[in-house]
Amino acid sequence: MTEVIGIRFRGGPKEYYFDPRGVAVEPGQFVIVETAAGQEYARCVTGNHEVEDDAVVQPLRPLVRVATENDKRTWELNRAREKDAMRVCQKKIAAHGLDMKLVKTESNFDGSKIVFYFTSEGRVDFRALVRDLASEFRARIELRQIGVRDEAKLLGGIGICGRPFCCAEFLDDFIPVSIKMAKTQNLSLNPTKISGTCGRLMCCLKYEQDAYEDAVRRCPKQDSFVLTPDGTGNITNVDILREQSVVRLDDAPEAPKRYHNCELNVLRNGKGSRDGIEIPRERPERWRAPDEERDEFEAAPRREARELEELLEGSASEPAPSEKRRSHRGGRSRRKSGDRQSAEAAPKHEKAEKQPKDVKSEAMPEAAGGEAKADGEKAGARRRHHRGGRNHRRGGNSAAKPEA
Repeated sequence: MTEVIGIRFRGGPKEYYFDPRGVAVEPGQFVIVETAAGQEYARCVTGNHEVEDDAVVQPLRPLVRVATENDKRTWELNRAREKDAMRVCQKKIAAHGLDMKLVKTESNFDGSKIVFYFTSEGRVDFRALVRDLASEFRARIELRQIGVRDEAKLLGGIGICGRPFCCAEFLDDFIPVSIKMAKTQNLSLNPTKISGTCGRLMCCLKYEQDAYEDAVRRCPKQDSFVLTPDGTGNITNVDILREQSVVRLDDAPEAPKRYHNCELNVLRNGKGSRDGIEIPRERPERWRAPDEERDEFEAAPRREARELEELLEGSASEPAPSEKRRSHRGGRSRRKSGDRQSAEAAPKHEKAEKQPKDVKSEAMPEAAGGEAKADGEKAGARRRHHRGGRNHRRGGNSAAKPEA
């Protein structure tokens, strides 16, 4: 294991390892380090930590010291000197009539070297410009030609996504991007839509390329002959992200349908003839989206609760067997009480009607004719009160017995 500290220069995205030489450095502190171009003023992003030996290239550049207030003032003077050098160089370029665009100027910590970054469409003869700049600043002058992607990295900015440039924020090196990536991802091949601010293809095309390549391997090709739950047909369009395909069925070519890839049985992948292709009898099963399964799973408890409520409401509307027996008994008791009331009321009427007849029967001698007449009157009374119910007859009989 090797103890290192992480250093970042001028706010660049790349992190470099340096040997702290036993000095404890906290993240965010500014330090002076030894580089191939001399001493540089930089910021520490990761403090003292250990890494594997194969993760660094030996020998490591050493840490000179933690930056002091004098070092900070020197760095500020160098920034002001860079601005002056930028203005002077632009005037010299215009004076020499060179076809070049000055991008940025950097000066090392001790001011012994100034580097000018520029862009140009072709080669530029700037030897006379270098001599003029060297006599002006009394320092070593270096002109470095860069590309448009390096220009965007040095200047920084906001991309079409609304975030800072990837190259200026976290990309250590530029990644190769090709137009094939845009085709694989089914993007518009309009250069204005797939190009970044630098005018080149956007670096973010590389981020999802592996996922798209994996999805393409699992998806059928366009114009493939497939078997669907609704019959055979040809694929007219493939949605890689949703893993779905639009199929023009042979039975209904005017109304293409969309199917998930798991619903398709690929009989011929890609273009070709259908001759000799055997069509299976069994068709693929319908695919249910995870959302539908989840909705059904979530709706099951609600459905069961609703069924239970309906069952409880139905049982509440129908009386229980014990309640039915009680109500039945109650009906009997009510009928009996009603019969008793009618029986109590019946003797009063019978007495009012039969009193004269009974009086006559008592006044008659106890002869056979008189007994027959009394029996006939009793039978008539029973027939008259037959519709009133059994209790009426009982009441009539009970009323007649004391009088007999």
